[in-house]
Amino acid sequence: MLPPGVLRLDTPPARLRAIAFVEGLSYLVLLGVAMPLKYLAGMPMAVRIVGSLHGLLFVLLMLAIAEGWTRRGKSFGWAVRLGVLSLIPLGTFFADRALAADDEAFRSGSGRG
Repeated sequence: MLPPGVLRLDTPPARLRAIAFVEGLSYLVLLGVAMPLKYLAGMPMAVRIVGSLHGLLFVLLMLAIAEGWTRRGKSFGWAVRLGVLSLIPLGTFFADRALAADDEAFRSGSGRG
């Protein structure tokens, strides 16, 4: 089940949250499905396809984080925390509550930067 509002794309923080969620899913599919298919079933194409998709999503996530840092006035520490969490399996899911709160603050006008 998706967290409420995770696929809203109408604000910069909502887009960041959606990209983080999908990127986190792609990381889990890469590690939990594609890698075992490559090494246990001899299907390296799974890693090529899922890995390429995950790489694209990772770049999009880094760009969304950079936008938050540079255009929305978020701190460098905020950007580093999200960047590090994206390297840890399930990490972006742990950030979801904070990203949802950031989106709510943006919508109410207190989070615009």
